[in-house]
Amino acid sequence: MAHLKEKQLDKASRYLFLTMAITVIKQDRRHIANGAHKIKEPYLELLGKMEVCAREERKRLRSFMDTHQVYVIETSRHEAFTTFSFMAAGYEEKRNYFNPAIRRKVEFILWELMEKALKQKNVSQ
Repeated sequence: MAHLKEKQLDKASRYLFLTMAITVIKQDRRHIANGAHKIKEPYLELLGKMEVCAREERKRLRSFMDTHQVYVIETSRHEAFTTFSFMAAGYEEKRNYFNPAIRRKVEFILWELMEKALKQKNVSQ
């Protein structure tokens, strides 16, 4: 059932997990802003830069997906697995992801974004 090209599937998967990472960043910013942290600004700045990096990458991915008419939607969610449908060129491919694996993928993306954001910080100092 591998009718989708690998590049299309890779881009759509990255878009999906990057969107989840942006959601986590937003939630973390809200928790820190409303939390009892003594000094919030460094954390909020880092998360803000991470979100900007993520949004820029997601915009590029969305452009690719629009150009190639690639779509991804969540089709079902169970206790242990979530199913996503990837569609392109009239083909559909369903993928089941183990929920802890989704968490690991999103965490990996957060680490990447943090590294990018910290490199930007060093350049501006």
